[in-house]
Amino acid sequence: MGAVNRAFTFEPQAAPMKHRSPAFAEAPLPLFAPEGAEDEALGTALPGRLPSYISDHRKRLRTRFMEGGAAAMPDYELLELVLFRAIPRQDVKPLARLLLDTFGDFNRVVTAPVARLVAVKGVGDSVVQELKIVEAAAQRMARARVMQRPVLSGWDALLDYCHTAMAHRETEQFRILFLDRKNVLIADEEQARGTVDHVPVYPREVVKRALELNASALILVHNHPSGDPTPSDADISMTAQIRDAAEVLGIVLHDHLIIGKERELSFRAHHYL
Repeated sequence: MGAVNRAFTFEPQAAPMKHRSPAFAEAPLPLFAPEGAEDEALGTALPGRLPSYISDHRKRLRTRFMEGGAAAMPDYELLELVLFRAIPRQDVKPLARLLLDTFGDFNRVVTAPVARLVAVKGVGDSVVQELKIVEAAAQRMARARVMQRPVLSGWDALLDYCHTAMAHRETEQFRILFLDRKNVLIADEEQARGTVDHVPVYPREVVKRALELNASALILVHNHPSGDPTPSDADISMTAQIRDAAEVLGIVLHDHLIIGKERELSFRAHHYL
C-alpha cells in the first residue's frame, strides 16, 4: 500500500497474441455447430472421428471424475477435463502438463493473468475462457459462503474467500469488506489495484463509501504478490490513518488482512490494531 497522495496506477493491457504454429493450437469453437455436427463436450460425434486412444482416455477420465470426484484425480487430469471443452480434437495432456510446469499447480493455472496464459504455446482464447470460467465460479462460490452472514462467526470461510480471490494475483489489490451493526457482511468491494508492491489507498474515500453503504464496521484486505504477508511500514501507517478517520464517524475497523501465497496476517491478531 502506498502514500495517500499518489494517483491510481492503471495496469497496461496485455499485448496482442502472437501467431502460433497450428501444430499445437486449439481449434476455434463456432457459436453454433455446423449442420450435422454435435458437441464433443456432450459426448457425441463431431465430423472426423477422434483417434480411439484419445476418445477412450477422455471417457475414462470423465467416468473416474463422476464416480470419485476431484479427490480421485491429480491436478493434470483435472486440468485435462477443463481443456476438453476448449480443445475438442487433440490430446490435451501435453498442454495440461505444460501449464502446470509453467504456473505450479491447478489453482495458479486458473488464476494466472491472461497475458501470461496466452504466452504459453497452445493457449488461445477458448482455453483462456474455460480457465477463467472455472476461476469465476470458484470465487463466486466462496463469496456466497460469506455474503449476508455474520463474518466474525464464519472467519474461516472469510479467509478461504480472500485466498481464493486474491492469493495468486500478480499485482496488489485492495478490498474493503463492509459490515452492519450485527457484523453481517453487506458489501465486498475492490477499492484499488496497483503494481507488484504498491496499491494507492485514500482513507477519505474508504470512509465515504462506508457512509454511503450505512456500514458500521470495516475489514480491510489486500494481497502481497511476493507471497510474504508481513506488513510494510506503509501498510501499518495507512491502516492507522483509516482507523482514525473511521473512528471519528463511529465506524469500527475490525481488522486488516494481508493475504500471502500460503498464509495470511491479521493486524488484530498481531497487535497492529
